[in-house]
Amino acid sequence: MSKYESKTVTVQKPAEEMFSRFSDLSFFEKRVQELPEEQRAKLGEVHFAPDSISIVTPQVGELKFEVIERHPNDKIVFGSPSAPIPLTMTVNFAEVTPDSTDVTTVIEVEIPAMLRPFVGPKLQQAADKFGEMISNLSRS
Repeated sequence: MSKYESKTVTVQKPAEEMFSRFSDLSFFEKRVQELPEEQRAKLGEVHFAPDSISIVTPQVGELKFEVIERHPNDKIVFGSPSAPIPLTMTVNFAEVTPDSTDVTTVIEVEIPAMLRPFVGPKLQQAADKFGEMISNLSRS
């Protein structure tokens, strides 16, 4: 299993509030619509439903992540039943202060060793972009 971890982003919200926002992911769909056009373009085609996130890319098509585990105030684990290989994405919340939370995204995927040099950088980029997206969408 290969593991790709985003840079940690600090969000000025309590861990409990961050976790609560992930209890209904459609909150983020509303936030995306409120972003300036330039920021929405950077996100690409991302859609949120109450328990899932869909990301559409030209290389892969639609990749849907569904919530498979919730650990209150600590982490949420997403699985991708439509992916051709085992794939999970975990969003970790770590309280820094009562009013701030470190958020890290970890993508774990089972890919053959010979494909890692080709696929790995894209997955690292996806983990980093998801972390940035969470930070941007959580500011209000």
